[in-house]
Amino acid sequence: MAQVPQTFFDALAVRTWCGLALSALGRAREEIDAINVYPVADGDTGTNLYLTVESAATAVEAVFAGHEAGSAPVQPPSLADAAHAMAHGALIGARGNSGTILAQLLRGMAQVLAAEREATHTDGAGLRLALRQAADAARQAVAHPVEGTVLTVASAAADAAGGAEGDCGTIARAAHRGACAALAATPEQLAVLERAGVVDAGGRGLVAVLAALVETFTGESPGMPGLSELSGPAGPPGRGEPVRAGNAERSQGAESAESAEGPAFEVIYLLEADDAAVGRLRQRLDGLGDSLVVVGGDGLWNVHVHVDDAGAAVEAGVEAGRPYRIRITHFGADDAHTRGGERPPRERVQRAVVAVVPGEGLVGLYTEAGATTVLARPGEPPASGELVEAVRRAHAREVVLLPNDADLRHTAAAAAEQARTEGIRVALIPTRSAVQGIAALAVHEPDRRFDEDVVSMTSAAGATRYAEVVVAVRESWTMAGICQAGDVLGLVDGDVAVIGSDVAATAEGVLDRMLSAGGELVTLVLGDEAPEGVAERLESRVREAYLAVDTVVYRGGRQGALLLIGVE
Repeated sequence: MAQVPQTFFDALAVRTWCGLALSALGRAREEIDAINVYPVADGDTGTNLYLTVESAATAVEAVFAGHEAGSAPVQPPSLADAAHAMAHGALIGARGNSGTILAQLLRGMAQVLAAEREATHTDGAGLRLALRQAADAARQAVAHPVEGTVLTVASAAADAAGGAEGDCGTIARAAHRGACAALAATPEQLAVLERAGVVDAGGRGLVAVLAALVETFTGESPGMPGLSELSGPAGPPGRGEPVRAGNAERSQGAESAESAEGPAFEVIYLLEADDAAVGRLRQRLDGLGDSLVVVGGDGLWNVHVHVDDAGAAVEAGVEAGRPYRIRITHFGADDAHTRGGERPPRERVQRAVVAVVPGEGLVGLYTEAGATTVLARPGEPPASGELVEAVRRAHAREVVLLPNDADLRHTAAAAAEQARTEGIRVALIPTRSAVQGIAALAVHEPDRRFDEDVVSMTSAAGATRYAEVVVAVRESWTMAGICQAGDVLGLVDGDVAVIGSDVAATAEGVLDRMLSAGGELVTLVLGDEAPEGVAERLESRVREAYLAVDTVVYRGGRQGALLLIGVE
């Protein structure tokens, strides 16, 4: 159905644009994924851009729904409200390098569109300023800007818009034409694109978003130009050859490419922190890896970086503020980012493990063991869609899924079923605690038969008794009696077994109950709020009372429970 053109840039135009951009990226997603060779040939730029815009569109729809639910007559949201929602939705939902940059582009536009709080709309001049601010904000967010990327395309769009006069439709058309011309030239600026015979994938996605902007104001879509249209009659260098994976230049702009080896992990998280802390974080992460992009402001940031030490990147975020929604992706030993070879984009690995972890401290531990992780914040369990996305990120033919929480079993089962419809073989091991997941990972051997590996991991998890020490938030009946708010509770295998007033004493009581049935290894995972010295006291208890039992201690971070205990 044809769109009714928007004369001015108002809240309805924001809504229409987000919807059209989402549809455009949905149609182009696979094509954009296929030409994704920079900064990492992981074949997911189109998908990441789609998910980023989907989050923006959802946030805008929520603003409209809130207004429509009010008393009559219905008043549409202000331009400022809609623009803020678009930018915030993109920020919290940004995926990958290009998605993170797109989020900052939208935030830059929102800064102009929402500058006059009471304004109901803006005109062509306002759109021109918004596109300029978007390009400048995105470039400032990237630690080491590289030409021939989405940044170049965004700047060209802003330049072209700046030289045009007229209404929003005229400005949008000029921006789109400028972006298309810049995109066609990207192979001349990045050798990795020239060798692969493709244009920049992120820039290609931005052209689709700008085409949607043209359609918003004119009712006509300029379409998504094909590769031959972008490159002229002769096509780009190497046209006709298969798309090849490669990562010749790192984001610092290194020119000699074949021998360069890039970091092994992509780390992304949202961060609540002040500006000063984020400035220090940028310096810290810049020294750890590359492809660093930090976007956001007003206390909320989206951090993206490629590193070899994923744990250090997360720890840097913990030092700066409160990181959450942490996503860590291992590029894999055969990924072109780490080998610089000419392999097809993002070959699937044979097997991967996807695990839900309750605290930032365990993310590094699970990642080092080869797992793709999904962070479960206290009180905010992941939805099945987040687990499905993690399974996709693992990019494997076979996946072992560890929910690590009894309450997530049905959510994980739904995610596993969805992944199976996409041709992925998924085995769900019903782990009920992160310590059971640790035990399962300890025996994981990806080189043996899938069924044998699953049986071994399931057996190890099942042989691990688990417990947690928490503080009661209200009076309630338990299997150990009545507890009051503030009491320390020791839960063994999900049931309250000990009620006390002291954390260390309660934990000792729990540990004695668990070890009375025997055990060889005690695993302790300390939460941030666990009192000092509790781990040392429990280790001493094990040494003195239980011969030949070893103890290992991990820091779990903000995991909800004061202490997790596992006994194998």
